[in-house]
Amino acid sequence: MTDGTYAPQPGVLNRPARAPRAGTGRSRLGRLLLGAPDAPRWARPALWAVLVTAAALYAYGLGANGDANSYYAAAVLSGTKSWTSFFFGSLDTGNFITVDKPPVALWLMGLSCRVFGFGTWQMLLPMAASGVASVAVLYSAVRRVFGYSAATVAALVMALTPITVAITRDNNPDPVLVLLCVCAAWFLLEAVRGGRLLPLVWSAVLVGFAFNTKMLQAYIVLPAFFVTYLFAAPGGVARRTRNMLAAGVALVVSSGWWMVTVDSVPAADRPFIGSSTENSVWDLATGYNGLARILGKDGGRADTARHAGGRTAEVAHQFAQAAAGRTGAGGRGGFGGSTGISRLFSEQLGGQISWLLPFAAVALISALVLRGRRPRGDLRRAALMLWGVWMLTHFVTFSYASGTFHPYYTTMLTPSVAASTGAGGSALLRAARRGAVVWAGVLAAAVLGSAAWAVVLLRRTPDFASWLWPLIAVAAVVAVVALLVGTARERRAAQPPRRGRLLLVGASTALVALLAGPAAYAADTVTAGAIQGSNPMGGPASRTGGGFGGRSDLQPVAGDFGGRSGFRPPVARGQYGRGAQGGFVRFGGGGDLGRADRADRAGVGGTGEPFLGGMGFGGGRGGMISAQLIGYLEQRQDGAKWLVATQNATSAAQIILATGGKAALAMGGFTGSDPAMTLTKFQQYVSAGRLRYVLAGGGGFSGAFGSGRSGGISPVMSYVQAHCSAVPASAYGGAAASATSPERRGGTAAPQTLYDCSGE
Repeated sequence: MTDGTYAPQPGVLNRPARAPRAGTGRSRLGRLLLGAPDAPRWARPALWAVLVTAAALYAYGLGANGDANSYYAAAVLSGTKSWTSFFFGSLDTGNFITVDKPPVALWLMGLSCRVFGFGTWQMLLPMAASGVASVAVLYSAVRRVFGYSAATVAALVMALTPITVAITRDNNPDPVLVLLCVCAAWFLLEAVRGGRLLPLVWSAVLVGFAFNTKMLQAYIVLPAFFVTYLFAAPGGVARRTRNMLAAGVALVVSSGWWMVTVDSVPAADRPFIGSSTENSVWDLATGYNGLARILGKDGGRADTARHAGGRTAEVAHQFAQAAAGRTGAGGRGGFGGSTGISRLFSEQLGGQISWLLPFAAVALISALVLRGRRPRGDLRRAALMLWGVWMLTHFVTFSYASGTFHPYYTTMLTPSVAASTGAGGSALLRAARRGAVVWAGVLAAAVLGSAAWAVVLLRRTPDFASWLWPLIAVAAVVAVVALLVGTARERRAAQPPRRGRLLLVGASTALVALLAGPAAYAADTVTAGAIQGSNPMGGPASRTGGGFGGRSDLQPVAGDFGGRSGFRPPVARGQYGRGAQGGFVRFGGGGDLGRADRADRAGVGGTGEPFLGGMGFGGGRGGMISAQLIGYLEQRQDGAKWLVATQNATSAAQIILATGGKAALAMGGFTGSDPAMTLTKFQQYVSAGRLRYVLAGGGGFSGAFGSGRSGGISPVMSYVQAHCSAVPASAYGGAAASATSPERRGGTAAPQTLYDCSGE
């Protein structure tokens, strides 16, 4: 193609491909390991170096993460015990309730654990592999359009993004979501390149599977796919429209098959759909995992903070303050701070995702301008449109989402930021090599601006690598000087372009200035030890448990979100969530899933009583499940289907993990407020001998932000308190809370009470 529409153009970082020499043909394996014969000699070693770096960041020391997010870990373990639980994504093998996400990511982890046995490594390795695969696929997508150098930079940026490193070391579904969407983008570009229908259909199918990973968040990429294909694909409007309609059918089928299958099963013959209000996947997709994330509504219900009353409203207010990372601020942003255009640059999110946002935006817009009046089917412009609209839609959505928002959601921004950085930076450097002083100035300004932003981010954490920000400042200045002087030399050259060595020095130094900050955060995420499983964060935030997407400098008093709510400053940095206080394991993980002896998974709480790790959204000391209690329940199960019923999924998950997969019934689902358990159903379970014990209180959310209000299961809990017998803590070796114990601080009741409903 002599017009350059689809072929990568030459430049200092994208030189023309060498003609293959005779006898240099390579097998498929040879091309995989060594690259194509016409590729630059450095290209394949550079790719392998990036992939090895990604693998090290994503997989090194995974065993320290224990349960990671115990909520999903329990579902994975249950799926290894029951194929029914596996298919539905049930929390327990009794299949009472599902987790709050569709099961594709759970399937990958479950299959790994079925093959290799259940353990931390076996569970988390598919997530790490998904992360490495995402880097490789992004490299391929960028290389096929922009060349090897742009692809290498894009892959490196993605591998080093702190929040991507953090979430890829966890068992939340986001790494699988990213992989599926990046693969869908790869096929979309192939559909634009050749005009064939099949790649477009595959792209739609992959987005459908992404929907079955995290529901409506997967659809945020669709505007980018729609605009790119409709504008740039070959053929007339009618042909492109027909192809889009065919892809739409594939998307509907791929997205809806699991939903239709599950919702077609009678409610009595399947688990309750966790976090839904109407016991349907459709309600879950459009409510809790859909508009609720954007509008702050939960499937038509008012959000928790609005309908909470009395002291519950105070708890929600303090929770929002902690999430915003400051006193007196907050807003509707939930875990990710206040909404607004500056959200992704805030203290909560800036160090996670925003390092290269300024450079990526400038480079992307510049590259689009540089394409000029190319033909409509120009593949480079189409790819820039794809990554640009991807970045814009995610940026706007994440900035203004008023529902629950975790920092790790922003990992979906990473592919577009990385691709825009690689492709746009390469385009600017080619322009500089042609002696275009204006574009060299734009490149220099983008480098200087992003480096300045990196300095700002690093100075927010003065105790972390205080030597790094001066290094970045110096590197940025050197890069700017080299780029400007190098461009001036090219402009004066008698026969441009020259070899551009000074420009190459400037580009290399610019990479150091741009990537040193995120690289340091990424490395710190790995070396800090265990992540905070339910809300993982990268960099210094990972060393303090990640908090709730805020400053990570708040520490819960005993019973937070499981009893009395409140925060106090930590005694020492890093104490919160790191097992330093009274034997806390972590706020969101803990324990070694690979150990056969669950006694090894027990710690010692602040009261001196052994407790089990594996907190998902558990409370403080009072939220732990003691080893003695587990033994007491196992000895008296007597053929009951469920070992015990709990108010919320956090306590149930701890019990499931501690018992090697025995069924524990989470009556109110994740928050404790799901209408999953009715009084009639509860009475039937008890009378049939399927359930005997109920554990009231405990960690996690018990109703509204863990205030003890049981939400949709209030009638059941009232019945339990009135008609079941409270088991003295001394019966299973526990210790009753005294008036001065942490569990009773503020005059609240003991966080946990075991009830025997057998009538014996």
